[in-house]
Amino acid sequence: MKLSAFLSQMEKIAPASLAEEFDSDRIGLVVEGTEDIGVVAAALDPTLKVVQSAANLGADMLVVHHTPLFTPVTRIMGRTARILKILLGNDMNLFVMHTNFDHAENGINDALADQLELTDRRRMSLGIVGDCHLGIDELNERLGCGLRVHGTISTYKRVAVVGGSGFSPDRMDEAVRLGAEVFISSEMKHSIGRHIPLPCIEATHYALESPGMKALAGRMGWTYIEDP
Repeated sequence: MKLSAFLSQMEKIAPASLAEEFDSDRIGLVVEGTEDIGVVAAALDPTLKVVQSAANLGADMLVVHHTPLFTPVTRIMGRTARILKILLGNDMNLFVMHTNFDHAENGINDALADQLELTDRRRMSLGIVGDCHLGIDELNERLGCGLRVHGTISTYKRVAVVGGSGFSPDRMDEAVRLGAEVFISSEMKHSIGRHIPLPCIEATHYALESPGMKALAGRMGWTYIEDP
């Protein structure tokens, strides 16, 4: 497949127009390599381990959720230099699908809802609310990470899930309006945790977002590279 055809395919999966405004110039093809795309690898983050593993696979394209170039680059040094050296030295493309894939159908939040077996789902502005039959211990097992509970949880049915750093007051208020009794996301800030409108379960960023990239890799026949 030619690079142009691959980019068109990615645009159909997660249109760039779905990205948050702050993210609009940080998604898509961020490192250009070969025009011929045969072997494709995917991961959540383009860490040194991931990029080297992709190079070892002979990947022509690495698809990730988080860009390694999130702020304007004025110096190419340290880890960024090492990552770019591997990518450019192997003529490997790097494609980023971030908040556009958070919002997309069958994206980050749908995969998370699938993993937790949510039913009777309703979409939030970012995230999903649905019925959940899993208890705390089962949630912990499904997510494969330690969980931190904010507030008091007894019983619950409706659960809101937001992949990544989703603990914002507006988002939690929206979840409450949609009937959520528990809110699951990652990276709770102390100032927000002091004033939550419903009990919250804090997981790791990787545990909540990697299922979406794994699921995409599975659908597309790509190799997913783990690096929790």
